[in-house]
Amino acid sequence: MKRTPSRLSLTELQRHAAMARTSADIDEGAQPTLRDLTESLVFSPGDGRIWLNDQRMLLWRASTFGAFRNELIASMGHEHARSLLTRVGYSAGARDAELVLRKWPDSDPANAFHAGPRMHKLEGIVRPETIKFEFDIARGDFFAEYLWHDSSEDDEHIAAFGIGAEPACWMQIGYASGYASAFMGKMIIYREVACRSSGADVCRIVGRPADHWDDPEQDLRYFVPDTSAMQIRQSFVATTPRTDRHARHTPAPHAASDAASSQLVGISSSFSAARHLCERVASTQATVLFTGPSGAGKERFAQTLHAISPRANAPFIAVNCAAIPDTLIESELFGVEKGAFTGALVSRPGRFERAQGGTLFLDEIAQLSFVAQGKLLRALQERRIERVGGTREIEVDVRVVAATNRDLRHEVEAGRFREDLFFRLNVFPIVLPPLKERRDDIPLLMDVFLRRYTEQHGRAVPGFTLHAVQALLQYDFPGNIRELQNLVERGVIMVSPGEPIDVHHMFRGGEAHQISMLSVNEGGRLVQAAGAASVPAHEAPVRKPPPSRDGAHAAAHANGAAPVSAKEIATYRNALTANRYNVAETARQLGLTRAQLAYRLKRHGLI
Repeated sequence: MKRTPSRLSLTELQRHAAMARTSADIDEGAQPTLRDLTESLVFSPGDGRIWLNDQRMLLWRASTFGAFRNELIASMGHEHARSLLTRVGYSAGARDAELVLRKWPDSDPANAFHAGPRMHKLEGIVRPETIKFEFDIARGDFFAEYLWHDSSEDDEHIAAFGIGAEPACWMQIGYASGYASAFMGKMIIYREVACRSSGADVCRIVGRPADHWDDPEQDLRYFVPDTSAMQIRQSFVATTPRTDRHARHTPAPHAASDAASSQLVGISSSFSAARHLCERVASTQATVLFTGPSGAGKERFAQTLHAISPRANAPFIAVNCAAIPDTLIESELFGVEKGAFTGALVSRPGRFERAQGGTLFLDEIAQLSFVAQGKLLRALQERRIERVGGTREIEVDVRVVAATNRDLRHEVEAGRFREDLFFRLNVFPIVLPPLKERRDDIPLLMDVFLRRYTEQHGRAVPGFTLHAVQALLQYDFPGNIRELQNLVERGVIMVSPGEPIDVHHMFRGGEAHQISMLSVNEGGRLVQAAGAASVPAHEAPVRKPPPSRDGAHAAAHANGAAPVSAKEIATYRNALTANRYNVAETARQLGLTRAQLAYRLKRHGLI
């Protein structure tokens, strides 16, 4: 019986057509253009950082990479070094694909895919030349072929080992595979079918889905960590036979601890050091003292310390010492017996008793009066308390964690804090850095707060403009994480549905911010980054309504410029909004250069 071919609806046909593209569909004038990509790369000389949108970058010599690569090969062997570098490249490619899809979600799929090779070139790794690509995301079909010119990895490999028999662009192959895999949502493998390191005039790569290669195993083995990491570890660490056949199914003893610790957000070295200390001391009974500026996350660290400690199932009780009057601090901490004073109609346990078996967090402990400090010291030393008006001692099993934004040593020298209490609390100090000293964490925190407040307030916000990201990366944050949290929430509330958060949505409370960044222009030179300014932020967000026709004439003549109509200003505003405040794209739509449009927008108070 003849089988009737399945029919696709018009909607399905349109969807398939929308997701199928070839290299012939590339539009050099559509987002993301080379200019869009170069403007995403900014240099911040003031704090010694380079950013690709919200990802920190490094600028290092190709010869340094070559030396590092040679050391890997010498210490790990050819195969293990290749596996490691391939996986590093894969991670970089996947991150770049995620950035492009997040930054330009409405771009044509052909242009979004073409951005990968462009970014590879922008990062100085290689100069790709597109021969052909075609893909259908809906069906999972993919094919791509490129020439690679001036491969930096080849240069270093040939300089160290000369011409050999095998290709050597390992990290670059990993990058191409990672970008294509993240873009397609399935495993794509590139192979280097010709390489300068093996005698070819130019490198040539071909990419297909893993299941479309006849023997994908020869490539996939380089993407599996076991190929290098486990074998290297086994070569240095003696192993013992496994006696428990079910041991592999036993949950790790610290699985819950790892989950709790992961609630702390950050990757910077200072943050990681603080988290490492927190994890080290968690399993002990030692008193911990967190120090750092207000808003740096001391209470969050204390909560995490409790959550990953053996006391996790017992109460966590927090006390803000600055919020309790001196006359009440004793009753709050130690409790009250019935009839102890007027109004004490019932006995009430204090915070020490309520935290029995758990953790007592004393925030702003430097605010305690001298008398209260003495009573707290006795409780810490004796592990016993006595309620106000009581006659019996109550034994307490409580871990005390304290926090302050003051220098307690200075407070001791000034006579405002007891030295004996300081030494009792300072058993295991952990210093939390201000946010301006952990700028690598700002993009992560922005993303966390954006997800939290879009869900909380029911808003659809696609993200942040490049100008907003640059402003937050440069801002000093006197209020630290708490201030960043407030700025993002304010932006979520102020922004229109579907519009990315810009500077004027966040900096509306008199905050003084300064953007001092350099970006790369199309000629390859460093110039002042787009939107960079040095003005009080409370002036920037104020958008004055367009003046009347007469007012516009008067202002224009006063400045010696041609008069501008309210209609023209409205045209600029509508085009800017339609293009999600992308000045470059708006300029192309209006037939202007970016510099011309930026000047007019600033003159009319639109940016």
